[in-house]
Amino acid sequence: MRDLTSRPLLYAKAILFVLLAAIAAALLLLARDPRWQDAALLAVCIWAACRAYFFVFYVLEHYVDPRLRYRGVWSVFVAALRRRSSAADDAP
Repeated sequence: MRDLTSRPLLYAKAILFVLLAAIAAALLLLARDPRWQDAALLAVCIWAACRAYFFVFYVLEHYVDPRLRYRGVWSVFVAALRRRSSAADDAP
């Protein structure tokens, strides 16, 4: 499967992700008795997830090592496991 390279389709994909997140957040808050604490915790969860994503896909590549380029979250996970297993193999 080829990578998606069309700008309009990339923008559409981003908009769909934002809509999906907004709908999921709204359903989480409206599915039961909504409280302001629930909304605050949801906002913190979303903010933290976005910062972690930014760290993995921008900070690592631009500030740690330019050779670190990942295709997605799964490839980050696999690379971390490979690094960990190779470090364990090298240990005496």
